[in-house]
Amino acid sequence: MVKYGLDYTRCRWILPLLLGIGVIFGIIALAGWGWLESQTLPYVLQASLWQICRRGDQGGAWSCESLMGYAWGRAAAATYLVGFLLLVICFALAIIAFAIDTLRFNFIRGIGGLLFVAAVFSIMGLVIYPVKFSSEIEMTGVNMFSWAYGFGWTTAIMEICLGFFFCCLPNYEDQILGNVKPTYFYSSP
Repeated sequence: MVKYGLDYTRCRWILPLLLGIGVIFGIIALAGWGWLESQTLPYVLQASLWQICRRGDQGGAWSCESLMGYAWGRAAAATYLVGFLLLVICFALAIIAFAIDTLRFNFIRGIGGLLFVAAVFSIMGLVIYPVKFSSEIEMTGVNMFSWAYGFGWTTAIMEICLGFFFCCLPNYEDQILGNVKPTYFYSSP
């Protein structure tokens, strides 16, 4: 990747762009209604990170209940929100790090470490939610974790992968900055 695809002058904004996409996926997960849904139409159960809504068998109006009344609901929301806020901070720091003409590679390694911390918080929230939800809230019918919950996991996986990239990038500082002589695999006569 470093030899062919990561030219410092042309591709320096790829990692901050990927962090921005992770922030967008995190916003979708935080605002989305599809954390848990009933599998059959018409939906009789829909839940987000913040509340659960049920509808009677005959249709009718939705009755909603906040999950913030449960200790596990507050814990899941708080840990996922802390992970998301750390991701936003990493995004801002990456913009600053890559905007400076002389790229600070030790600064980039710190962003990678902070991304791992964000991933830990995000995964804690994503594990607390289904475990406690299924054990404490009565669910009727067949239910499935849906698209917004999937966006939450995508954000956590992106945090882990980008953490590796940000931590490993300083190892290739000389190649990225062009301070290494090219190696040729042929000899001249």
